[in-house]
Amino acid sequence: PRQTEVSRFGWQATSMFHWGKWKKRMGANSSSKRPVFDEKEDVNFDHFQILRAIGKGSFGKVCIVQKRDTEKMYAMKYMNKQQCIERDEVRNVFRELEILQEIEHVFLVNLWYSFQDEEDMFMVVDLLLGGDLRYHLQQSVQFSEDAVKLYLCEMALALDYLQSQHIIHRDVKPDNILLDEQGHAHLTDFNIATIIKDGERATALAGTKPYMAPEIFQSFVSGGTGYAFEVDWWSLGVTIFEVLRGWRPYDIHASNSVESLIQLFSTVSVQYSPAWPKDLVSLLRKLLTVNPEHRFSSVSDMQTSPYLADVNWDAVYEKKMEAGFVPNKGRLHCDPTFELEEMILESRPLHKKKKRLAKNRSRDNSKDSQSENDYLQECLEVVQQEFMIFNRREVRDSFLVSLRPGPTTPAETGTERPKPGGPPTTTRPTRTRTRVPSRSPSLRPPS
Repeated sequence: PRQTEVSRFGWQATSMFHWGKWKKRMGANSSSKRPVFDEKEDVNFDHFQILRAIGKGSFGKVCIVQKRDTEKMYAMKYMNKQQCIERDEVRNVFRELEILQEIEHVFLVNLWYSFQDEEDMFMVVDLLLGGDLRYHLQQSVQFSEDAVKLYLCEMALALDYLQSQHIIHRDVKPDNILLDEQGHAHLTDFNIATIIKDGERATALAGTKPYMAPEIFQSFVSGGTGYAFEVDWWSLGVTIFEVLRGWRPYDIHASNSVESLIQLFSTVSVQYSPAWPKDLVSLLRKLLTVNPEHRFSSVSDMQTSPYLADVNWDAVYEKKMEAGFVPNKGRLHCDPTFELEEMILESRPLHKKKKRLAKNRSRDNSKDSQSENDYLQECLEVVQQEFMIFNRREVRDSFLVSLRPGPTTPAETGTERPKPGGPPTTTRPTRTRTRVPSRSPSLRPPS
C-alpha cells in the first residue's frame, strides 16, 4: 500500500509552510502581462522573483524562485564570492558548475542557468518539493520496502549514467537524495564530485565518513592505487540500509580516525534485519562488499540480482512506476527556520540585493582606485573572469537548430536508440560559453 506522510501535533505540523495555498495565492497575484527580456541578454538575477528560502549548506543557501518571463519555478543556490575565497571553496563551486553543465538525467537535480554578480555566484536548478530523505527520516517516516526498492533502482540509473560520463559523485547519502512531488528520487550536490578518465583513479579523502567506501580510507593511508566509481555504490548501499532500518550498517562518526575505520571494516560484520527478504539481504551484501572488485557497481550488476528480477527498468526510467511514499503536496518539506534566518539574521539578505549593489557601486566610484585589500580584490577578479555562465535552454535551442533539416535515422542525428533502463545518448552540443583558462592554481580542483 502507498504510504502518505502523517501530520503530527506540535511545532513541526504548525510551522510547516502551506505550499499549495501559497502557490495558488502567488498565481492570483501575478501580473497577466509577463515581462519580456532581450534574447541576446544573459540570464541574470533580475530575471527571477525571489519567493522564499528553503535550505543552506557549507557552500551556500537555497531559495525558491520564479522566472519572470516564463513563470516557471526553480530552486536557486547562491554562494557569496568573498566567503568562498576566504574558505578556499571556489574550486568546489567551479568543479560543480563544470560537471552540472555537461550532464542531464531524469534522476538528477539538473542545472538550468548559472550567472554571477559582484557579490554572489548563482546556480538555478530543478525545483523538487518533496524534501530529502534525511528530512523524512528525521520526521520518523517509516519507508516501506517497496518505496525503498524504487529509490534503489532510480539511484542505480543515476549512478550508472554518471559513470558513463566519468563522474564519481563521492557524497551519496540521504541528505543528497531529493524527492519530487510524485515521490521519485533525484541525486543532488556535486560540490565534491570529480571526473576521472582513461583508467585514472581518484585519491583525495573526500565524502561524508559514515558513507565513504573502505578503499577511500585505504588509499589515503597507504597511497595505494586510489579508487573509482565503486565508491558511490557502497554509499548507495549504506543509504538504502539506513532508509530501511533507521540506522546505518556501521557505527561511524566524523570523529573516527581513518586508521580505526580501516580496522573496523576488516573486523565488524554488518547485521541485517531478520525480517528482510533473503534476496534483499544478498543484494545489500553485494553493495557493501569491502573489496571493490567484487562489489556491485553498475545497473548490469544490479539486474543480475533475484531481488530486482521483476523490475521493468524502462518503466523506472520513464517514471511510470508508482512511488511507495508520496510526500504531502500541501506542505513544503524543509526546516521553516531557513526563512526566518534569511529575513532576520542574514547580513546581506537576497531580497535587498538590488539596493545594496547600487549603493556599493556608488561608494566604489567615489573611492580611490586602490583596493583596501589587494589580494582579495585580485581573487575576486579571477572569479569574475573564470566563472562559467550557462543557459541550458540556449544549449538545447542551438542543438535543435544544428539538427535542421531533420534527418530520419538515429545514425544521422547522432542519437543512439535508448538502452534498457537508460536515456538515449546524444552527440553533445557545443556550450554557448567557454571557461577562461585558470590563472590561479588555487582554483583548480584536486581529484
